[in-house]
Amino acid sequence: MAADDVHRWPGHRGDRSWLQDPGRRRIRKTVIGTGLVTYCWMAGGTTPLTTKALLSVLFPGVVIASIAYGRSPERIPPPDSLDAAGFSYWVICLAALFEWEASAFTDNSQWWHPSLTNLINPLIAPHPVKSAAMLAWLLAGWALVKR
Repeated sequence: MAADDVHRWPGHRGDRSWLQDPGRRRIRKTVIGTGLVTYCWMAGGTTPLTTKALLSVLFPGVVIASIAYGRSPERIPPPDSLDAAGFSYWVICLAALFEWEASAFTDNSQWWHPSLTNLINPLIAPHPVKSAAMLAWLLAGWALVKR
């Protein structure tokens, strides 16, 4: 027996047409966006290297990871060939960054050879910049999950 002729109310578990309403989608996106900005503003105000700062980073990371684990994505087929020139540019950049960090680690981050973290920390120290960086990190993680 087919259930096509059975009337279901909007919002029923099987009926998701109410999600397609542009007004409700806009409201939902506004609420989610406001919540994300508020969360990032609060997380950006935490003192670095504290338990609150750790939990403010771990919590959304765990949420995004659990969504990614629960929703298996469609796999993107591998390319037919690899662009060796483009790949080598990325490998050279990564090798240079690893070399910089390794040599800064062996020199104990002296003033004449700071680590990349020591160079970046003053740039993201202000509260609004740190909050914006947190929001960018969350949106990048969500973009990877949606992909």
